[in-house]
Amino acid sequence: MKKIILRLSLVVLLSISVLSFKSPQKTNAILINQETYPPKTKKLNLEKTDVTLGFIKLTDMAPLAIAKHKGFFEDEGLNVTLEVQANWRDIFDKVVDSQIDGAQMLAGQPIAAAIGCGRQAELVTPFSMDLNGNAITVSFDVWNKIVAYLPREYGVPVHPIPASALLPAISLYKKFNYPFTMGIVSPYSGHNYQLRYWLAAGGINPGFYNSVNGQGATSGQVMLSVIAPPQMPSSLQSGLITGYCVGEPWNQQAVDQGIGVPIIASKDIWKNHPEKVFVMTRAFVQKNPNTAIAITKALIKAGKWLDDPENRKEATRILSKSAYVDGEKRVIDNSMLGTFEFEKGDIRSLPDFNVFFRYNATYPYYSDGIWFLTQMRRWGQIAESKPAEWYDSKIREVYKPEIWKMAAKLLLDEGFLSNTDIPVTDGYRAPTKEFIDNMYYDGKKPIEYINSFKIGNKN
Repeated sequence: MKKIILRLSLVVLLSISVLSFKSPQKTNAILINQETYPPKTKKLNLEKTDVTLGFIKLTDMAPLAIAKHKGFFEDEGLNVTLEVQANWRDIFDKVVDSQIDGAQMLAGQPIAAAIGCGRQAELVTPFSMDLNGNAITVSFDVWNKIVAYLPREYGVPVHPIPASALLPAISLYKKFNYPFTMGIVSPYSGHNYQLRYWLAAGGINPGFYNSVNGQGATSGQVMLSVIAPPQMPSSLQSGLITGYCVGEPWNQQAVDQGIGVPIIASKDIWKNHPEKVFVMTRAFVQKNPNTAIAITKALIKAGKWLDDPENRKEATRILSKSAYVDGEKRVIDNSMLGTFEFEKGDIRSLPDFNVFFRYNATYPYYSDGIWFLTQMRRWGQIAESKPAEWYDSKIREVYKPEIWKMAAKLLLDEGFLSNTDIPVTDGYRAPTKEFIDNMYYDGKKPIEYINSFKIGNKN
């Protein structure tokens, strides 16, 4: 009898020991154990469950990758295929032609399509994919011509570096009749407008678009050339271009390969500027309203997950996979983990280089879109003066915060968002002066903004 009692006691002690070593359950709303807790997501009655979404190999496609990889699309009842595209023109055409259902897109692309710049189309965005995320990189040849003129602190150049620092190199290139060409990814990309803004703030005219010169080079002191993002480093190395403005990981790739030096992050040109957007056709949204809301819900969840610092290392592992960015994890880490390498070994803290949720990053503000319209007018893509009302009415055709609000309200009811995550706004951000030249921007006063620049068309 004593032996039986002893054996039973040992069994009980062993069971307690095993249980004590089990990991505690995670109670985060997004990471809960689905076997223990029922899903909180309330699935909508979807018109279309199988959807294909396009992207370019850049780290700011991250909300799409995370929504897919972490099951946020699946939670909404969506079967999503992510399809990599060759360049921004392809991604635009495939969305317009309904070859894919939606895509990561340059913020300027759906706006340009709405106003008749290039191919016309009715596109809408309910979701802003990120803030910041770009940089301007120059070749070592250019860097060696300007570095001696840069102020230094603690033995390294002071950042941000103004565009006026390029003047010695531009003068030498002109003297020897060499073209000074910088790469951009599209005429309607934030990269184009950020590069132009930075150059003009430094007293360098980047040139104008007109009916004669579609490259935007009229009266310009530099040339701008359209190149696909993954081809930027090789184009720099071959001497085809002398610098470029692009998203990650292609600036850090230049450092890693030893072929160029990033000289300014885009957040230092305009702090917390909008970058990419998620786009669908108006027809798709009208035909599949619940599907559009469900996609937006999953992307908002992904954005919030991405901006939790504890998740960033996992995010870079996911992004480095061949299905997504397909890059070296150590290169992707440089920008995604809150630091940025300018020269080899010159690693600086840039915690807001990539923002996916903070500062209401996912909300499609009218004022963000109107800024792109002001730059299109400034550089001649919009050929004629327009009244202020035109800017507001045009952006409302494209930016659809009402879809975002419906998605966010569901996420609030489900416990994935809190009230503080949802902005109280009329669709416009507060005016700001957080630009490299301290210019004042109020999205409700686009004419005054356009007319305030020394370099650029006037309204």
